[in-house]
Amino acid sequence: MSRFDGKTVVITGASRGIGAAIARRFARDGANVVVSANEDEVHAVADEIKGEGGRSIAFVGDVTDQTSVVGLYDAAEKAFGFVDVSVQNAGVITIARLEEMTEAEWDKVMTVNTKGVFLCAREAIVRMRKHKRGGRIISTASGQARQGFIFTPHYAASKMGVVGITQSLAKEVATEGITVNAFCPGIIETDMWAYNDQAWGKLLGNYQPGELMREWVQGIPMKRAGTGDDVAGLVAFLASNDAAYITGQTINVDGGLIMS
Repeated sequence: MSRFDGKTVVITGASRGIGAAIARRFARDGANVVVSANEDEVHAVADEIKGEGGRSIAFVGDVTDQTSVVGLYDAAEKAFGFVDVSVQNAGVITIARLEEMTEAEWDKVMTVNTKGVFLCAREAIVRMRKHKRGGRIISTASGQARQGFIFTPHYAASKMGVVGITQSLAKEVATEGITVNAFCPGIIETDMWAYNDQAWGKLLGNYQPGELMREWVQGIPMKRAGTGDDVAGLVAFLASNDAAYITGQTINVDGGLIMS
């Protein structure tokens, strides 16, 4: 048997990048996978999983809207009966000089990255408590949850907030068989990092697309950017029985870029 046979995993922000890689990993390990995002492309991820013999449904929704979040977990229960693992991965970033950053940008990043984690984690815990099967709450933070970076104060604040939510919830549910953890991806080969490379590159110098990221990768001890699969391996571990005594932790997955 695969280690997640009979388990249901909900993943937000799963239409591409890290979220899609996490979904594929859980499917390979035997889980029922509910992939969610705010765009129709998430259906392609579910179809890919089903095409390879896995079990998956897609849900197009908004992690910042409580009604939509309730609908996501309702759909998971309707399709598979339970929610055993919830991965809060949906996230956004914008990069701008302080005087050019708008209040709307601040609100959007904080709402998706922090409020979205809260709403999804809360709803998942409600379902886990109802079924009394324990569970795993796992959220995407960032290297900026460790140290803020230039031109992104809202993003740093939002991801530091994810760490605070993780620690608080971990203490609240610690005796219920539910663990709550987060992870900090570093430089990962994703669409978001393609945007980061170009946006930071314009503000930090006359960089051409790809140049700044290549320069930063040289500061990683492993001398390479990470992949979605690198992140998915950690998430699968945190969701497994092997991590049953790990809670309230935020773990870096960044090739040694930030060591703690």
